[in-house]
This record gives sequence, structure tokens and C-alpha cells, in this order.
Amino acid sequence: MLDFRIDTFLQVCHCMNYTKAAEQLNITQPAVSQHIHYLENYYHTKLFVHEGKKLKITEAGKVLQQVATTMINDENNLKQQLLNMSDALTDLRFGVTKTVGDVVVSKILPHYLKTYPDTHIRMKVGNTTELLKSMEEGNLDFALVEGYFKKSEYDYIRYSTENYIPVCSPQYRWKKKPEWIEDLFSERLLVREPGSGTREVLERYLETNNFSIENFKSTAEIGSLRTIIDLAKAGCGITFLYEAAVKEELEKGELVKIKLNKFHVYHDFTFLWRKGSVYTEIYQTLFHRFSEEREE
Repeated sequence: MLDFRIDTFLQVCHCMNYTKAAEQLNITQPAVSQHIHYLENYYHTKLFVHEGKKLKITEAGKVLQQVATTMINDENNLKQQLLNMSDALTDLRFGVTKTVGDVVVSKILPHYLKTYPDTHIRMKVGNTTELLKSMEEGNLDFALVEGYFKKSEYDYIRYSTENYIPVCSPQYRWKKKPEWIEDLFSERLLVREPGSGTREVLERYLETNNFSIENFKSTAEIGSLRTIIDLAKAGCGITFLYEAAVKEELEKGELVKIKLNKFHVYHDFTFLWRKGSVYTEIYQTLFHRFSEEREE
């Protein structure tokens, strides 16, 4: 917060008249004189001189005018930034992928909203590709995703690392008991739509082993994670997803892990925002708030 006498000084610079400055500031002319005298004593220099009846600013006064004007502009910018920061922490526009929504957000939001009751939330659920597009269009401020993204284009923090596994119904009827990934190709694959992070993890794993989704005998492309889980429970096919997404089904015995040789896949859930954003500190604060809710 700048000294109020700086405002008086700048008004005198504008009017070049103590009486007019006093009128503009709604204070007395002696008060204006006192403010200027105080600043001259503080900076040990004359800021104004009289040439006859005309007031003239000194070279030192010109320097102070320039610096004070910059300081006021910076302070106004700071006020706006702090206001925006306050708004950003209570008005959240963010996106989550479907798996993250089920696994993470559905667990942390209830406690978050109780802790910060004035928060307004607009949360979009979509696949990673859709959310990144929305961020670039300015419709979302940040996102929690499990899909791949160009790290050169975003600032990000790892939220968690999750185990990625194949699962099926405990009563699933195998054509051949599986030991390797290739043994699953004769089964129906239940898989998310293109652009989904869950699907892309599988695609990348298959590619590194010179396979693709087309190697499966048949596929069922489903946009709903919940539907995929229900179909897998019903024995309609096998699927790959994050262990955390089916923790309850695994504990109840409604689904089982398919044990394969040399299949050890882990992937990050990531908190990200547009690279170089002026609100980076805000998003980092939000990340830590979300992390606190996870740890409750």
C-alpha cells in the first residue's frame, strides 16, 4: 500500500497548483503543502520550485513522478491479481477424465466442499483429448487426467501413480487359460472410445510389444466406464483399467485380476494447466488442497 502523500504529490504534478490539487483531493491547501514538505524531507530533495507565481517540478520531482506512477500501476495490477486469485480459488472451472472422476474426484469433492463451502464448481467430464481441447479454447482452467499429453505444452504435477490391470468375471469362460497378453486376443475386449486415457495406456503397451487393439478377435467400444465394468462382471468380455477403479469389485469378488506374465503397467494421474499461466501459483494451491482432501 503506497503512502497517501504520494497521491497528493501526483495530483500536484497533474494540476501544477497546490490550491487546485487540494480541491481535487477534497483536503485543505495547507494539508497539500504539508504532504509535499514531508516527501521533500523524506527524500532530502526539492520536488517543486516557484518561478514567480508559477509552480515548476524539479528533475528529482520528475523522477519521483515517474517511479510513483509505475508503483501505482503495479499496485493496481497486484490488487486485480489478488482479486482474481481469490475468485479462482472459489470459482473452479476444471475437467476430469471419466476414470479420474470415479476414482479420485468423487472421493475428494464432498470433503472439499464442506471445507470450502463458498466454492462454486463447474466440472466437465470427458476423455483426455476433449479436456485438453477445452483448456486450449479457454473453457477450462485446469484438469485432472490419466491420458497422455504433450508435456512441453502444459505445466503439471503428478497426482498419483496407479496400477493398470486386466480383469474379468470370476466365472469367465476361457477358450484358453491366459498366460501372456497374446492369449487374450481370442477374447472380446471391452474398451473405451479413442481419445480416452484408459484406452491409450493399453494401445501404447500393445505397440511396444508389436501388437494393436486390432489383434483382438472382437471388441466392444463403450464410452461409459461403469458400463464396461458391468459388462465385465456379467462375463461379456475382458477389459483393462486402473485397479483403483474396480477396487470395490475386486474386494467383493465380482471381478478378478487376469494374471499375465510380464504385464506390469503403471500410469500417472496428472494435474495440469496451460504452460506459463499467470495463475500457476493458484493452481499449485488448488493441487495441494485436493491432495489434502485425498489424505483425509
